[in-house]
Amino acid sequence: MKNFMNEFKEFALKGNVMDLAVGVIIGGAFQAIIKSLIDNIINPIIGILFQADFSQVVIRMGSVNLGVGAFVSTIINFVLLAFVLFLMVKAINQLKKLNQEEESTPEKSEEAQLLEKILEQLKKN
Repeated sequence: MKNFMNEFKEFALKGNVMDLAVGVIIGGAFQAIIKSLIDNIINPIIGILFQADFSQVVIRMGSVNLGVGAFVSTIINFVLLAFVLFLMVKAINQLKKLNQEEESTPEKSEEAQLLEKILEQLKKN
């Protein structure tokens, strides 16, 4: 049982799992923002064409109503959310790339710096 708990702790504290958890939380927050944008701004603007709330637009086929407006609103919601998350991932990848480049350039040791100063002095003389 102790081994199982250690394995779980190692899994849960890995960077990828924590990144995923943060991504899910941020995605949920952005979903609320995007849903509000769709429901309160885009649907009313599109609804002007239909002279009704766009999310309530239906096509009647006999006794069945097809919720075309709600479906299109959901698609717009998905596309906008995917775009926002894409931009976030792209920005995070750029930051990681910059961080890796900074880490890949090793700092010169004190000995190397001292040798460079000596070389400069020799060149001057």
